[in-house]
Amino acid sequence: MSVIEKVPPMSAGEPAKALWISTVAFTLCFAVWTIFAIIGIRIKQELNLNEAEFGLLIGTPVLTGSLVRIVLGIWTGRYGGRLVYTLTMLAAAVATFLLSYAHTYTQMLIAGLGVGLAGGSFAVGVAYVSPFFPAEKQGTALGIFGAGNVGAAVTKFAAPFVLLAWGWQAVAEIWAVCLALMAIVFWFTTTDDPAFRLRRERGVASKSLAQEFAPLQNVQVWRFSLYYFFAFGGFVALSLWLPRYLVGVYGFNLETAGMIAAAYSIPGSIFRAFGGVLSDKKGARSVMYAMFAVSAVATLVLSLPAATITPVIFIVVIFVLGFFMSLGKAAVYKHIPAYYPDSVGAVGGIVGMMGGLGGFILPIAFGLLKDMTGLWSSCFLLLFAIVAISLIWMHLSVKQLSRQGHSAPVAAT
Repeated sequence: MSVIEKVPPMSAGEPAKALWISTVAFTLCFAVWTIFAIIGIRIKQELNLNEAEFGLLIGTPVLTGSLVRIVLGIWTGRYGGRLVYTLTMLAAAVATFLLSYAHTYTQMLIAGLGVGLAGGSFAVGVAYVSPFFPAEKQGTALGIFGAGNVGAAVTKFAAPFVLLAWGWQAVAEIWAVCLALMAIVFWFTTTDDPAFRLRRERGVASKSLAQEFAPLQNVQVWRFSLYYFFAFGGFVALSLWLPRYLVGVYGFNLETAGMIAAAYSIPGSIFRAFGGVLSDKKGARSVMYAMFAVSAVATLVLSLPAATITPVIFIVVIFVLGFFMSLGKAAVYKHIPAYYPDSVGAVGGIVGMMGGLGGFILPIAFGLLKDMTGLWSSCFLLLFAIVAISLIWMHLSVKQLSRQGHSAPVAAT
């Protein structure tokens, strides 16, 4: 029996408390993780960076925050989410504060590595929150937690005002102090997750690295990773690419394009919680089918020559696409505790890592395709290819399971 199928008694409000405090913490982590989206522009001006150097600067936290997720996920299983989450926030806060004292490009990159730890908090939160809830409620819980992505919009809206008033260094210092205070609040107001408590009470030895990574031999894990590469990585990539697309195709000024991109990010994060609710009620697989079907149509429409699509139609379709991608983000993570209840940290870490890498790789791919083809809409053709492959792979896998007489866990059907 999985350790999360039988857990120590909890007080009535303990799960909700853990969920909401974790969500607030993740919101602040995400705000810190995306801090270069704003202050990076000023740093580029001060250091006279070229486009390649600027791209590496803003991409470093995204890359490191993605790669570290699998390690943090495993540590969460070994040492408990309460400790790992707190230490992750404190480490990210220190790095962000030290960023304000960086003067050279190399120093900025080194600091960016530490700032990226904030993005790794997602894997910790998933492994920490899920054991507090039964299988039929985990989709909703993880959807609410994942809505902390809205932290990116917090930075986009608030950081420019702080930057204009006191400089980019003040943004780094204020964001760092807020995150450090959140770490302290988290430590003193939460408890260890029930799965970790049960292992500690029973004296269960920690898994070896081979045991931790054993589920990664299952091709299903990599299938889930591809889903998240599109749902999360594609969403992040579009939120970063939209301002450039709107300016380049439709001639919008940067302020208007930025506001549209921010408006795209906010509901796209909040609706992730709704995706979790739907995954609990309708089944994660049904939500995934809906996401891929609508995304295929939307990306195919947007793949048409940009000149043939009016700005109004483009904005409507891109918002529909973002809405369904948000539902899919929640549905993917509904599968993980259902199929891998004893390996949520490792599996959730690798899936989260691949999603984060999508947010790093896809904008680069968008730019390369634009340079090679001269077509702005080529980015959506790439997304359509990813959606088509994912949908076909999922459908063939479901058909194979049906032929073999295997049934998915109830929570994931």
